[in-house]
Amino acid sequence: MGMKISRFGKLQDGREAHLVTLANANGMTIEVTDYGATLVSAVVPAKDGTCADVVLGYADVTDYAKNGGYLGAVIGRCGNRIGGAEFSINGVSYKMEKNENGNNLHSGPNGYDSIIWEMKADAEKNTVEFSHHSPDMDQGFPGNFDITVTYTLTDENEIRIAYKGKADQDTIANLTNHSYFNLEGHDSGTILEHVLWIDADAITEADAESIPTGRLLPVEGTPFDFRTPKPIGQDIEQDNEQLKNGGGYDHNFALNTDGSMKKVACVKAPASGRTMEVYTDCVGMQLYTGNFIEDTQIGKDGRAYHKRMGFCLETQFFPDAIHHENFKSPVLKAGETYETTTIYKFS
Repeated sequence: MGMKISRFGKLQDGREAHLVTLANANGMTIEVTDYGATLVSAVVPAKDGTCADVVLGYADVTDYAKNGGYLGAVIGRCGNRIGGAEFSINGVSYKMEKNENGNNLHSGPNGYDSIIWEMKADAEKNTVEFSHHSPDMDQGFPGNFDITVTYTLTDENEIRIAYKGKADQDTIANLTNHSYFNLEGHDSGTILEHVLWIDADAITEADAESIPTGRLLPVEGTPFDFRTPKPIGQDIEQDNEQLKNGGGYDHNFALNTDGSMKKVACVKAPASGRTMEVYTDCVGMQLYTGNFIEDTQIGKDGRAYHKRMGFCLETQFFPDAIHHENFKSPVLKAGETYETTTIYKFS
């Protein structure tokens, strides 16, 4: 194990970002920055022992601020979409910024992905804890919300991301991590040959603006059936309304879970043999296949990123759950604790 803390550049307003490097006993390393509590890299061995960075990201904080795309960032106070950019809690209506088709995506342009978090690193535990105080009406959400996000790198090659928070008013709490993975290496091409398994019998049907209708669609007989492992690209171009709406996969899978920590997905890269398993206690998971990555996004090592060079598996409450009584509620009651963990395990 080992830890290193270094500078990661300055934002235009003079704020300085830092980068923490964690290493485990197997030679795996990860880098995280206090800007957006972002996972910057994960260097993982292949079956032949060679190592590659499997997370898309940028060279320094100025590129993260300039390019966007949420690469590796923690998303909050509410990940994914809220239809109409407004919602009600306890009969009170709240409005948010509209930043996608008249809706709100990832809590708007001033989300947790673009702040400098308070940071506390623990070399003995191989952890980095990020904390943030989100004031009442920040992003349009009621209540003062105090949140910590803790990254741990274990000797089992797990990246554990633990979220914990409390608010002094009823509010929405639905955080996630928006890492783009490519198990052949962040600069290796598309992820269409990666073989994916997801433990889900249904997805949340989405309209043309990617807002859930409230219906659950069975995956049986559709391109969304990953219950038997198959290449991500096998059915991605099928003539399917849901795929057209998302430009590919950009959909929430209703996980087969009782809310306990369990394995919900597995991805394998055919050439390198690298495998990533996903464990979570969340009820939903967004599969996004990088359909809108722009060629102008120049990542680490000067590599230009292109469409479908990375996939995301974002654990979450269902999108727009605040508007659907049949979805598990994302409302955090005042004084109660929001707590959830997701693990990305590599082998």
